[in-house]
Parts: sequence; structure tokens; C-alpha cells
Amino acid sequence: MIRHILVLCVGNICRSPMAQGLLQHSLADRIVSSAGFAAVEGACADASAVAVSAAAGIDITGHRARQLSHAHLASADLVLVMNDRQKNEVQLMCPAASGRVFRIGDLSGHDVPDPHGASYAGFEQVFELIRWSVQTWVPRIRAFA
Repeated sequence: MIRHILVLCVGNICRSPMAQGLLQHSLADRIVSSAGFAAVEGACADASAVAVSAAAGIDITGHRARQLSHAHLASADLVLVMNDRQKNEVQLMCPAASGRVFRIGDLSGHDVPDPHGASYAGFEQVFELIRWSVQTWVPRIRAFA
């Protein structure tokens, strides 16, 4: 059973908080967390990420960035990253997690670009990519009930 999902990106202030919010909204009975490869501990989610999420009914205002650790990887049943480079980084960091690490866009065939520093419209585009990815993952996660 997939009970704990970990979503990763670089800073844990844009993509992974949006993905965490969308996944938690769709999978309220699961634990969804996020972290970053180069996160500034305690940083708030980017204002544009918060606004785009809010427009979709997802509240990520309470999000605080966390630096990725081995403990996070060890506790997760499924680890979702934004691209192949991040997948490789996780596998190097924690080889035992290899079979549990996937790109969030694997099922829909795309990477999720980093919108940090982009316009609001750029954040909207990334949010839609993440939403599409989450919609492809949710039924598969539920199937492993």
C-alpha cells in the first residue's frame, strides 16, 4: 500500500509544494510531504505558487521548505521528482529507494520545469502540468490500496 508520498524539487518552494497540495487534496487518506535538494529550511512557498494554488482551491500558505534527508526517503512508499536528473540524484543518495522513485510526469510523458523567477503565467503553466501529472498518478496510487 502506498501510504506516504514524498514530492521533491530543488528549493521546495514552487513545484513540490504545489504538487503536495494537489496530491493531498486528492488523497486525503494518505500522508503527502515534500522536500528539496537545496532547500532553505523554513522558507515559505513562493508567492506565485501560493496564488496559483489558491486559485485552484489548494491552500499551501502554511508550507515551509525542508531539506531532503535520508529519513525522508526511508519513510516514503513513493517518491515523485520533477525530472530524470533528480531521479538519478535520489538513487545515488539512497540506492535502497530506487524502486520507489519516479518522475511525477512519467505517466503523462513530461518533465516539470522550474518556474522560480517566472511570471504568474509561467507558474500557471507549471501548475497545470503538475495537475495533469497528479491526475494520472491518483488512480494508480489508489489501486495499490
